[in-house]
Amino acid sequence: MITVENLSYTVANTCILKDISVTLPKGGITALIGPNGAGKSSLFSHIARLLPLQTGRISVEGLEVSPSNRQALSRKLAILPQEVHFATRLTVKELVQFGRYPHCQGRLRSEDHAMVTAALEAFGLMSLADRFLDTLSGGQRHKAHVAMTYAQDTDYLLLDEPLNNLDIAASRALMALLRRLADEEGKTIVIVLHDINFAAQYADHLVVLKDGCIEREGKPAEMVTGALLADVFGTDAQVAVVDDTPFVMP
Repeated sequence: MITVENLSYTVANTCILKDISVTLPKGGITALIGPNGAGKSSLFSHIARLLPLQTGRISVEGLEVSPSNRQALSRKLAILPQEVHFATRLTVKELVQFGRYPHCQGRLRSEDHAMVTAALEAFGLMSLADRFLDTLSGGQRHKAHVAMTYAQDTDYLLLDEPLNNLDIAASRALMALLRRLADEEGKTIVIVLHDINFAAQYADHLVVLKDGCIEREGKPAEMVTGALLADVFGTDAQVAVVDDTPFVMP
């Protein structure tokens, strides 16, 4: 599990995160949701050690994130931030191979090649393996980045808004694949989402942020209600239930 204790974060005298304490369960999919500016990506970035810790403590199964050796942490957490910059003249296979760096420091062994192949197969990228990134669609390129994260072969996958710029078919396919990784491979996936319906359908646990605080947390079926939409998102949209899953009506 991931434990966050008394985390606060301030930028230019503005408090972005306010004394957050939360435990993200091991196994399944935990979605961080909330309105724009709620602090979702800031919380994510602290867990991923993309932002320096100002106050508080974060640990992953007892390993403290802030003082940990980078290699030790990268064997526990695989991270995909919102923006990833790689040379466009890399092939898809070369990009995915970067996921093995914590294990082999660039000198791929047979087990590393096997994991790269498994990632390409899992994400349906074998036919694109030798294509350069700049010849792909945005959705294909995005999928390749997620495959790179998977190839790192950690128990925890952290993905910050991975559905950005994906159409509905690509979004559904990616979330279904993440659901399978959680169910069949025991992965713990922490994901920042803007779309509450995707969170309600695919996540096991929701953490709702508002104004830099944890507003509430729990199972989607219990959390996604008209009251949540009014109190947290400031909208009066209706919630229907489809196959026991709450659905926010447009």
